[in-house]
Amino acid sequence: MIEARGLTKHYGDTVAVDDLSFDVRPGQVTGFLGPNGSGKSTTMRMIMGLDHADAGRVTVNGRPYRHLPWPLREVGGLLEAKAIHPGRSAYHHLLALAHTNDIPKARVGEVLEEVGLTAVARKRAGKFSLGMGQRLGIAAALLGDPGVLLFDEPVNGLDPEGIRWVRHLLKRLAAQGRTVFVSSHLMSEMALTADHLVVIGRGRLIAEMPVAEFVAHAAGQFVRVRTPAGDEMTGALVRAGAHVTTEHDGALAVTGMTAQAIGDLAQARGVALHELTPLTGSLEDAFMELTHDSVEFWGSGSAPADGSGAPAPADGSGAPAPAAAPAPADGVASPGAAR
Repeated sequence: MIEARGLTKHYGDTVAVDDLSFDVRPGQVTGFLGPNGSGKSTTMRMIMGLDHADAGRVTVNGRPYRHLPWPLREVGGLLEAKAIHPGRSAYHHLLALAHTNDIPKARVGEVLEEVGLTAVARKRAGKFSLGMGQRLGIAAALLGDPGVLLFDEPVNGLDPEGIRWVRHLLKRLAAQGRTVFVSSHLMSEMALTADHLVVIGRGRLIAEMPVAEFVAHAAGQFVRVRTPAGDEMTGALVRAGAHVTTEHDGALAVTGMTAQAIGDLAQARGVALHELTPLTGSLEDAFMELTHDSVEFWGSGSAPADGSGAPAPADGSGAPAPAAAPAPADGVASPGAAR
């Protein structure tokens, strides 16, 4: 288990991490999300003892990392894929780590097989592609068979097959009861992989909760209703306490009532329904909603024009930019679906 309490880190006048507290528990994949510059990498470095906190403390299994007698056997970390001697082969890079942590030599071959690098094990790691370097970094993290694992952007440079492999690996490690803490900017992957989220912005905690709760809280939920009796159904829903808006294609977007209650209401009035779909926003929608005030770097056409933190509309009008289409809550694929 990882426990952070009041972590604070300054670099000169810049506050990288600001009074940050959270827990990462075993048996689940915990996603670590935040905009660029939010302090994710600094936080992971403090967990691994590479940076010292100015205030607060962080422990792994109840102890600071520097007090672990055999760190690689308790904590595995991928913080920088290219943190290897370029002249060493993948095999000898891992062998050196094994020797210094009293790990059996046979384990080197096992993790190389695990990450798919057996065929290139004797090649110089400095010639590896970014994706191959990521696989070697994951192998190093797994070398000591640790119960706690940290991965900073582990899918960078991987092809679609590699991304799927990492997803399954993380879920399998968590299913074995390990503590898995992973950062990524790929919201679609986090939606498929993570069970729990720690979300930060400008070094401060924004949210710490299960993925489904985070999405429901930030992106919202509604029910899409299609019926030939739109006006009648709208009136009935409003009288029942629901809020109804009409979408551009004539469908009704209903909040404040469940799909079951809407269906019962329609049946009682003898109204035909052509669609009754519970919908929720994607993880990306929820992330953007809760972190837009923490974004430090805006691209052309998306920077806030009024200082509000909300992206400026692409058409130059005063209207807010339209939200991304929500994904069905029942898992039916649709554009923008995240789960």
